[in-house]
Amino acid sequence: MRQLAAPVAIAGTELRRFLKDRSNIFFVFIFPLLLVLVIGAQFGQSASSGRVIVVGDGELTTALETTLEREGVTLAAAESGEMREQVARGRADAGLIVDDGDEDAYAAGDPVDLEVVPGSQAGSLAAVQVVRTAVQAVALDQARVSVLTAAGVDAEDARESVAAAEQEIGVADVQVVDTSRLAQEFSGIGQFDVGAGSQVLLFVFLMSLAGSATLIGSRRLGVVRRVMAGPVSSGAMLTGEALGRLVIALFQGCYIMAATALLFRVDWGNLGLSLLVLLLFGAVSAGAGMVLGSIMDNEGAASGVGVGLGLVLAALGGCMLPLELFPDTLRTVANVTPHAWAYQAFAEVTRHGAGLTDILPQLGVLAAMAAALLVLGGYLLRRSLARAM
Repeated sequence: MRQLAAPVAIAGTELRRFLKDRSNIFFVFIFPLLLVLVIGAQFGQSASSGRVIVVGDGELTTALETTLEREGVTLAAAESGEMREQVARGRADAGLIVDDGDEDAYAAGDPVDLEVVPGSQAGSLAAVQVVRTAVQAVALDQARVSVLTAAGVDAEDARESVAAAEQEIGVADVQVVDTSRLAQEFSGIGQFDVGAGSQVLLFVFLMSLAGSATLIGSRRLGVVRRVMAGPVSSGAMLTGEALGRLVIALFQGCYIMAATALLFRVDWGNLGLSLLVLLLFGAVSAGAGMVLGSIMDNEGAASGVGVGLGLVLAALGGCMLPLELFPDTLRTVANVTPHAWAYQAFAEVTRHGAGLTDILPQLGVLAAMAAALLVLGGYLLRRSLARAM
């Protein structure tokens, strides 16, 4: 137990120094959640069916808005000119214009020709299709009412009869089997699930590399000499520094996982397996931080290199764009990063309910990377500690 006391004390000190840094309040606690929110709002599978701006006022407009809301479309009202500007700027997926002539034709039971203004963003085609389906549904209801009124039924009674018939007639059960690999990969996941997993990997590695500056500061300020002057061996010092880097990485990752689960209802699947992936990836990050902190002698330069290298590896490893969207060649190149292996392990656990045996290849690669980096980092750190003495 005495042999563990010094490394644990050093690791605790490193964590306290990390938490006392005021700049970390934003980058550790706030910024990761903001990125999860932004990514989920843009690419989440559980987002609404699009945002449509409706121009018009009348019975037809009300019927269309009711049908669109039932389909999960986010609606807004505006004048024609403002609607076109919003759609052009990408602030809406589509615009729907219902003029007075359309309202009159609808009331008279005549065919209606509506103008739909599509946007240029990725979700616009889907939103336009939802609008077309809604228009067809409203037109079909109106046609039924027209047939009944032509037969002598009161208009109000005809509408009530059509509404009652829709409630009584069962809806056909249609099962769609999607053969698209991408559709199957992302089917059933929550709006923020992909963003949460990628941001865990991004910030765990990024903070570990950026935190390498504390190793340089400890050497420069003589902290290493004062610690080594006490009853602390070089092995305990190395273990403590490695443990400190790992504790910081795990703290960052666990915080993002807990916060996204509470705030965004992110499903982390088998929590034990997700934490195991985080542990191994945190060990890789800790080793990388030790290597960087040992080979550089300037805190500012180390932080800059750490942030730049962390962002590049994160982008290559699928933390900014899902790996599933990478071309095959780039997907192969991405496997040189620990992020790609951890991303795949998270994806298997959170999306497909994978067990331990299913992610053993990813865990094995992460364990090998962690061992290599920790051994190299320990060797380089021992040499740097010797220089500090």
